Amino acid sequence: MSLGARIASCLGLLLGGFAFGVVGAFMQAYRATFVWNDSTVVIPWGVVVTLIFLLIFVRGAAWLIRTRWAGASFFVGWIVATLVMAVESSSGDLALSGGGRQMVYLFAGAVIGAASATFPLRESRIQPTADVR
Repeated sequence: MSLGARIASCLGLLLGGFAFGVVGAFMQAYRATFVWNDSTVVIPWGVVVTLIFLLIFVRGAAWLIRTRWAGASFFVGWIVATLVMAVESSSGDLALSGGGRQMVYLFAGAVIGAASATFPLRESRIQPTADVR
């Protein structure tokens, strides 16, 4: 892949990460509530699913484009969108409030995204050899 194609791919991944961050800011709020023997169990499946997909998309971008810059581009797009969604708008609306589930989403997402973006790529162990005539 040429340098220009990699740069264009990273810009596309930056926009894709931004879109994923906007969707993830709303999806992290989903949860399942179960009542069993007068006790309530809440499972925040939206946070878990969003963080798993963040890991998959960041590592997948790095493996697909064959550079860590691709994973970092997707992660930067996600973090910018997530921070924008965490800031109160002029009308007082928030997509990410200050609850515990939202803090887990922010901090765990930052750790998972940064770790998966900077983890080295695994190169092929088979080295190409020259034809011997």
